Amino acid sequence: MVKTVSKNILQILIILIFNSFLAQQTPEKLPENAVNDTISRKDTVVVKKESLEDVLRTKADVQRRDFQKKMIYLNRNAQVKYQDMQIDADYISIDEQKNIMYARGKQDSLGKIIEPVITTQAGKVYETTEFQYNTKTRQAIAFNARTEENEGVIVANKTKKYNDSVFAMKRAIYTTDDYFIKKKDTAADYYLRASNIKLVKTRNKSSIISGPIQMYIEEVPTPLIMPFAILPFSDKRSAGILIPSFGERQDVGFFLNGLGYYQPIGEHFDLKVLADIYTKGSWNLRPEMNYIKKYRYSGNFSADIGTMVRGIKGLDNYGKTGTYRIAWRHTQDTKANPFLTFSASVDVVSTKFYNNTLNNNYILNQNVLNTQQNSTVTLTKRFLKLPVTITGTASYSQNFATGLSDLRLPQMNIAINQFYLFGSKTGVRSGLLENLTVNTGINLTNFVQTEEGELFKAAMWDKMQTGLRNNITLGTNTTVAKYFTFSLGANIDNALTTKTIDKFYDPIQNKVVTETNKGVSGYSTFSTTASIQTTLYGMLNFKKGSAIEAIRHMMTPSIGFTYSPDFGGSGFGYFRNYYDANGALTPYSIFEGGIIGSPSSGLVGALGFNIGNNVEMKVRSKKDSTGVKKIKLFESLNLAGNYNFAAKDHPFSIITINGQSSFFNNKLSVNTSLSLDPYRIIYIPGQEAGIRTENFGHFSVQGFNVQMSYPLSSEIFGEKTDYSKKYSKKGEIRNENYYFDDDNYAHFDQAWTLNVNANYAYTRSSASRTPTKLASVGLDGSIKLTPYWNINGSTHYDMVTQQLAYTRIGFSRDQRSFTINFNWVPFGQYKVYDFFIGIKANILSDALKYKDRSFTQPNAPF
Repeated sequence: MVKTVSKNILQILIILIFNSFLAQQTPEKLPENAVNDTISRKDTVVVKKESLEDVLRTKADVQRRDFQKKMIYLNRNAQVKYQDMQIDADYISIDEQKNIMYARGKQDSLGKIIEPVITTQAGKVYETTEFQYNTKTRQAIAFNARTEENEGVIVANKTKKYNDSVFAMKRAIYTTDDYFIKKKDTAADYYLRASNIKLVKTRNKSSIISGPIQMYIEEVPTPLIMPFAILPFSDKRSAGILIPSFGERQDVGFFLNGLGYYQPIGEHFDLKVLADIYTKGSWNLRPEMNYIKKYRYSGNFSADIGTMVRGIKGLDNYGKTGTYRIAWRHTQDTKANPFLTFSASVDVVSTKFYNNTLNNNYILNQNVLNTQQNSTVTLTKRFLKLPVTITGTASYSQNFATGLSDLRLPQMNIAINQFYLFGSKTGVRSGLLENLTVNTGINLTNFVQTEEGELFKAAMWDKMQTGLRNNITLGTNTTVAKYFTFSLGANIDNALTTKTIDKFYDPIQNKVVTETNKGVSGYSTFSTTASIQTTLYGMLNFKKGSAIEAIRHMMTPSIGFTYSPDFGGSGFGYFRNYYDANGALTPYSIFEGGIIGSPSSGLVGALGFNIGNNVEMKVRSKKDSTGVKKIKLFESLNLAGNYNFAAKDHPFSIITINGQSSFFNNKLSVNTSLSLDPYRIIYIPGQEAGIRTENFGHFSVQGFNVQMSYPLSSEIFGEKTDYSKKYSKKGEIRNENYYFDDDNYAHFDQAWTLNVNANYAYTRSSASRTPTKLASVGLDGSIKLTPYWNINGSTHYDMVTQQLAYTRIGFSRDQRSFTINFNWVPFGQYKVYDFFIGIKANILSDALKYKDRSFTQPNAPF
């Protein structure tokens, strides 16, 4: 009995084992009505088939295979890996017949997707609600796809992938809102919306190409619509259209400023061409090319070429003015060649350029107030073993007030480094001979002053002057009686020029006529100086316990004597005479007005003095670690003048006083100067010019100037509050800079700055009766109304004319991912407002207003 039971159990086990083995084998053919469903929690590898190019790896909490329909169903934490693509979803189905994979995100009880499908391919992550992929054609269709590209994200209702390089999107938006990208907020503060978008990818870059595209701010559509857009996503520079700013100017109408195109050219160049268009007919073209070579040089060329149209055609106020500006900047890297350097700063404009500017940046930046423009090109050569520096310069200076231009082409200077004439016997220099130094050099200049219309024409070349000048300066010093420094010096000037002048009075024209003589001529002059200087200290101590501890006065007096011969004497031949209308003999220099200057006339034997002062005060301070604080009453206060023993009249010179100081912790800066004439000046009724008498001791004011500046800020008047320690409740998304008290009142820093500048100038030229007075007050500053609202501006008030001068008001709003700026010049010659939206992300930093681009900001906007 027992043997029979054991035998039956053994047979049953053998059958079960055999059936289990057979159950793992897939039958070659099943009846049509047969169904074989399996449930597994293990990872599954689908054997490579002819339609698949790689192994299809699947994983899920629940897997089910339908052999009849050749379907695989994956539920909960489903994952499929195929080639370089990975799909993670709540539900995935695989159709082996149609070679289609379908994925869907997790749904709530109402069927709403609450967790997306995550598709990862080639390092890129895509989020979708539904995703379908054909393993044979490699095409895909996705719904509500979210794709991150560079600094932005694209969300499209429907996306079709044609291949690995081309994606077509329907009803898509693009934004660079960091809160939306990091999913801190479900709505972007701004986005660009288009009905159709094509995303094109290559190995090194990708780009978006769209049809009509519109900007939305806080879900509200704006009138900022573009007919098309191209957004390149690349670390390299990309070509594209530059979108303008817009606004209005009273004189030329509404405008688009900065519409243009940006084009990189190789690794070292880029080009942009901008246009300014005005509704009243004015236009301006602005090409600009940048170039750079690392560790060698960098620079840029730019130009403004335009036509200003004012008034109405056919009326008297109509006018048309052509303007131009040509600029070149070049900087050589210091590492390129320390012995040969080249630099250029060229900025040439038409005479009326700033008065008729069509580039509104010149108005907002106050360039329209320029009265002079300078251009310089410099080449410098240094030597390793020679103490010589050779500098060649070409310069061009324009004066808009007079309409004249100064051209130096070229100017060459050969400078020999200072050297000691005698060696030191002991290694430590002492005495007058061992301290004797020599400075010398040669300067060659071609110079002409001309009008704009004569540039590089025969009239200009005829006016050209050539001058050669050599200067030798000798100087030495030594210590005398331990506390005094005694100095000796000599100066020698040698000059040659190609033009001199003759003067004579023409009774027919009733004026003095100046004629130019061509031919080489020159002069030599010399002068000597001797001076002695010392430093004196004085200290005034206050009693113990006083708020003021001490006042220290440092005085630096010096006395010097200068001697120079009378080069106006007939023996030198540098001066001649002519008879004026009254028959008086009038001397003049034949080098007058020349490029090399003119020698001085009259014997000079002058004793000069200079007294320098510095006054400081020490006060007790608990805030200072030493318990004492230094306050500078006068950083410098200098008194200077001289007495010419050789002068026949007015031996005393004008007395000058200059002072500099700062107060309130060095915040208030004060600079002042005063000129006093020691002789009495009398004025005859009806005459503007006064007569300087020999009556000494009146010290009338001939000039006075004071300049003050005081930068104020919120930090000066109080320490910055740490609201994070004071309040525990912080602002939520997009308002992190706010802190709230228990009553839900917001608290934040209201930082502000205010720079106050004041200037007063009083001058009398040539002892004139009526002085010239200038007085103005300037203000510029900013205040943060909230952490995201800023108001800034600047203005100047002329106290003489009692009128406001240049005034600008600006508003700025930080919208986290972009800023809105508004600038307004409300009155004056140029009334203008300018509005722009600047995206913070580099890819769209110039989307609605172009800012100056450099090679450190390579990405083009559109």
